[in-house]
Amino acid sequence: MNRLFWTVTLEGQPPVIGSIPAEGEVRINIDVPSGTIKAITAHLYCPMEKTEKAFFNGYQSWSWSPEVVRDDRQRGVDHIPKLLLKQYSFDRYGDYHFWKYPRKKGCFHGYSYGYIRREESYRLFASLDERLGYTIFSYDANTGEMTITRDCAGVRHPGGVLSAFSLYFAEGTENSVFDGWFAAIGCRPRTSKKLAGYTSWYNRYEAITEQDVRNDLAGCCDLMHPGDLFQIDDGWEPHVGDWTKPDMEKFPGGMKALSDTIHESGFMSGLWLAPFVCTEKSSVFRNHPDWLLKVEGKPWKCGCNWGGFYALDIDVLAVQEYLAGVFDRLFTKWNFDLVKLDFLYAAAPFGTADESRSGRMYRAMELLRKWCGDKLILGCGVPLMPAFGLVDYCRIGCDVSLDWDDVLYMRAFHRERVSTRHSLDNTLYRRQLSGRAFGNDPDVFFLRKENCKLTPAQKKQLAETNAQYGQVLLISDDPSSYTEEMRREYERVRGMWDKEL
Repeated sequence: MNRLFWTVTLEGQPPVIGSIPAEGEVRINIDVPSGTIKAITAHLYCPMEKTEKAFFNGYQSWSWSPEVVRDDRQRGVDHIPKLLLKQYSFDRYGDYHFWKYPRKKGCFHGYSYGYIRREESYRLFASLDERLGYTIFSYDANTGEMTITRDCAGVRHPGGVLSAFSLYFAEGTENSVFDGWFAAIGCRPRTSKKLAGYTSWYNRYEAITEQDVRNDLAGCCDLMHPGDLFQIDDGWEPHVGDWTKPDMEKFPGGMKALSDTIHESGFMSGLWLAPFVCTEKSSVFRNHPDWLLKVEGKPWKCGCNWGGFYALDIDVLAVQEYLAGVFDRLFTKWNFDLVKLDFLYAAAPFGTADESRSGRMYRAMELLRKWCGDKLILGCGVPLMPAFGLVDYCRIGCDVSLDWDDVLYMRAFHRERVSTRHSLDNTLYRRQLSGRAFGNDPDVFFLRKENCKLTPAQKKQLAETNAQYGQVLLISDDPSSYTEEMRREYERVRGMWDKEL
């Protein structure tokens, strides 16, 4: 039986060291004086054979998380010229600003859970609670050494019992180990209902208008089923961060009229927003600099979308009041049924002296749940475990691209980039979360020929993988352009999806 050797160190205190069998639920609670946590680590010998494969869950929902073999390599962003990193903030989408990627084959790391698999037998290692800090599993397949780190260095502990680690180890079939893990967490999904429908993003992207939405809605009426989702994605707002009214040039009739029309067509209405970020053009950024999350005195830039965008500070009461009002308007005045909440990782790129970054992420997700009440949430761009049981549906991969793997130069960048190939990997290898943590959203599939470079075989693979492993099944085409053959293919894929899960 393998043993877990652990060490807990507080500033100015001698380390506390111990070991415990690595089997089943492993909870390491120790009595410590008050002080600042310096490090909490554990070590486990966990050899991996050449014929085995392993999975390490990426930092957030977009992070590419495939199964790997011993000679594979995880790449960070340290190969990107610093000038490009500074200009485009590629290091802000994932964990690159706080975790060092070793440039060595056979070295991997992941968050909250992972496994080593020999055919149908799984060795699962997982966290039971991430509030004290993300549980980071760092593995060297060359030596078989696994280092487990609590991401909570610098957090003050008031003294008394410290829950250093809450871990779960199991070996068996896929269903047995994942069922056991979620039973130990005590987590249940908020809904078992599957969700099919349409989203406006993957055709016109931000260049949508009210008339575009109405045209696509008319096409959906002849294709989709009663109760399906019709979701308006990014492009309705004047600027990212300004959510109190639509862009009146593009949406002169307002959002309530659109939501009412969607309902009259027999569908649920959905709306996209990114609640924890804003762009420089937004009134939020221009008029409320005190709302921005500051790191070393400067606003924290979260990435290069929309020319660059910045995180809001969820600890500012005015930010909470603003967002509470936004959600109240979306649900009670505009009458939407579902919100797709995106770029959620921006809420917690750092922790504080009193709270780890994962504790902050949990708190942000709980705020969203409170503001949304019983309305449906589709989470996106979010660290996964803090979303367990709090969102109804969750994207579990990156955005699909209109080709197989995006343009060549983008393939050298971060693990969160747009890619149909990467999206398919995440749909397959995060499948165990669906129906346990939330309903998995694998992103859209395509049937159209225009404005899409996927081959017929690639479209079929994408559609069938989404249907087999997703609880959400969305298109982004204008169905009025579908041929009879495309309509038959839609019904075939939907029939496959209806039978799965």
